[in-house]
Amino acid sequence: MKNIGFLSFGHWSDAPGSQARSASDVLHQSIDLAVAAEELGADGAYFRVHHFARQLGSPFPLLAAIGAKTSRIEVGTGVIDMRYENPLYMSEDAGAADLIADGRLQLGISRGSPEQVIDGYKYFGYAPADGETDADMARRHTDVFLKVLEGEGFAQPNPRPMFPNPPGLLRVEPHSAGLRERIWWGAGSRATAEWTARQGMNLMSSTLLTEDTGVPFHELQAEQIQRFRDEWTQQDFDWEPRVSVSRSIFPLLDDMDRAYFGGRGDDRDQVGNLEGGTARFGRSYAAEPDGLIEQLREDSAIAAADTLLLTIPNQLGVDYNAHVIEGILTHVAPALGWR
Repeated sequence: MKNIGFLSFGHWSDAPGSQARSASDVLHQSIDLAVAAEELGADGAYFRVHHFARQLGSPFPLLAAIGAKTSRIEVGTGVIDMRYENPLYMSEDAGAADLIADGRLQLGISRGSPEQVIDGYKYFGYAPADGETDADMARRHTDVFLKVLEGEGFAQPNPRPMFPNPPGLLRVEPHSAGLRERIWWGAGSRATAEWTARQGMNLMSSTLLTEDTGVPFHELQAEQIQRFRDEWTQQDFDWEPRVSVSRSIFPLLDDMDRAYFGGRGDDRDQVGNLEGGTARFGRSYAAEPDGLIEQLREDSAIAAADTLLLTIPNQLGVDYNAHVIEGILTHVAPALGWR
């Protein structure tokens, strides 16, 4: 059994064929797709966050809106770039969105991916301290965020406040109990997965790893997952973590599916350069259901994860993406024991 959700990058453009031509289109369609996915029996609606791009950059209003219009589906991110975040203000936004969703928020955070602009976090008012890298700064922001989510008071109250205070030090409000255990780190390497376990976060592994050992992507990712779980057992946490992987999976059920995704030629791993280092990118899957099932049986990382996020072509519109999700839930998932 697996949790199966979708992951949208939230692109919009006026390119031919795009049904998401503005930010307004993407936001409304994201809500509509989450509602449709819940009705189809999917388990999660996740969104990528990019700044300075024609993509979703401010996730909490969207997550809150989805939380208000759904009742069961998880709502989350994959991932928020912590270089850009004020961790206290973020904890307020996250707490409010989680309360609106009745505890269904699943927040993926990370150091972030290559940016649209140079050092974009500086425009948001953040810069690494002396001797710090931007990745160090992201982890520092994360450490503060996680501590605040624990809900302990830390701020000295004003002796003459506008409104009466409860006794003791004050915490950031609103606080949502349990959210701390629903934070995920987007890890791009085996070492970062081990660090994630030491911080007490769930593991979110994407369709690329920032290292290459020469083995197929799914095998390297499965090793990353095992290292995460091995490290977790060495810690003193009293709860079980979750692990997600992301995949592009398209059952070819009709002529439209075959026109969009048949014969694309991206059914093998790719090795490339990312920010000056070697990276391995996972393959996409597109085939008739019987062939797709056999291909997916061989993916050891999907087998190792408890959560599968389906990366979707959001610009093809709500109806088509709902069709893709339904195809996987109906024609693929049962045969693989995911349902």
